[in-house]
Amino acid sequence: MDRTSEDQASTLAIDALSFVASDTVLFNRFLRLTGLELENLREAAGEPAFLAGVLDFVIGDEATLGDFAEHAGVSPPAVVAARRALGGDYAESLS
Repeated sequence: MDRTSEDQASTLAIDALSFVASDTVLFNRFLRLTGLELENLREAAGEPAFLAGVLDFVIGDEATLGDFAEHAGVSPPAVVAARRALGGDYAESLS
């Protein structure tokens, strides 16, 4: 996934969200950091900045990045490339 399209990146980010949600501890940490409630999650998932934030969250912890990359069948650099394909920067994805 060297030149990741935005669609491919969005698909990977949605997979990352599912991965995070499958781990109660990780998911609770994600919700606390984002300030989202379960009720807002589905709506937020349609926003490119939110999807970028999901990948930022995964990339922000080396163990989580490695576990997710293995789960998704991609390399950690491919996850980073997907994040770049979504555009914006880290601070933008948090707002």
